[in-house]
Amino acid sequence: MNNNLLKFEKNLWNKGIKLIAGIDEAGRGPIAGPVVSAAVVFNKGEYIDGVNDSKKLTPLKREKLYEIIIKKALCYGIGIVSEKDIDKINILNAALLSMKKAVENLKIKPEFLLIDGNRIPDTDYTSKAIIKGDSLSFLIASASIIAKVTRDRIMIDYHDIYPIYSFFKNKGYGTQEHINAVKREGLCPIHRKTFCRKILSSEQIEVEFIKNYDNI
Repeated sequence: MNNNLLKFEKNLWNKGIKLIAGIDEAGRGPIAGPVVSAAVVFNKGEYIDGVNDSKKLTPLKREKLYEIIIKKALCYGIGIVSEKDIDKINILNAALLSMKKAVENLKIKPEFLLIDGNRIPDTDYTSKAIIKGDSLSFLIASASIIAKVTRDRIMIDYHDIYPIYSFFKNKGYGTQEHINAVKREGLCPIHRKTFCRKILSSEQIEVEFIKNYDNI
C-alpha cells in the first residue's frame, strides 16, 4: 500500500471525517469535446493498489482500474460540460462547473471534498484544493481515472460520427494530425472554437464543417 497517497485522507479520518469525496477533471487541454469531472467516495480505509494519476497510467491499466474503482466505491458521480459551454464561459469556469455537477450527482452526501488543483467549485461542502492532487491523494487519483476513462469513451464514440479527425486516437487533443485535419476540413460541431483561433481564421471558425457520411 502506498501510504503517501493516503496522507490527506488519514488526516481527515483522524478528525472523525469518514465520507470523503475525491474530485478531478479530464479534458482541459483538448481543442474538441467536453470537459469531464468525476467525484468518488469510498469507505474509510479503502485502498486499491495501482491507483495513481491517470496521466501516469497506460490506457489498458486505466480501464482495468476504472472497473475496480466503480465496483468498490460507495458511489461516484460524473459531471460533463460541453464544448459549446466551454466557449461561452471559458475552460476554467467550465472545469469548475463540471466538478460541481459531479458532486451533485453523488448518491451519498460526503462530509468533505478533496479537489485537484488550486480552485474550489461553488458547493456548500467543506473542501480542500490540492495542487497536483491526482499524484498525492488516493481519492483524487481514483476520480482522475474515472474522469479520464469516461471522457476517452465519449471521444471514441464521437470518432464514429466524425472519423476524419481521428478522435479515437487523439481524444480531441491538438496533435499535428488533428490540426492538419482541421486546416483541411474545417471544424466539426464538437470543436472548441475558442481553442482553434490559432489554427483557423475568425471567418473559418464561424463555418462549422458538417459532412454527409451516408456513403461511408
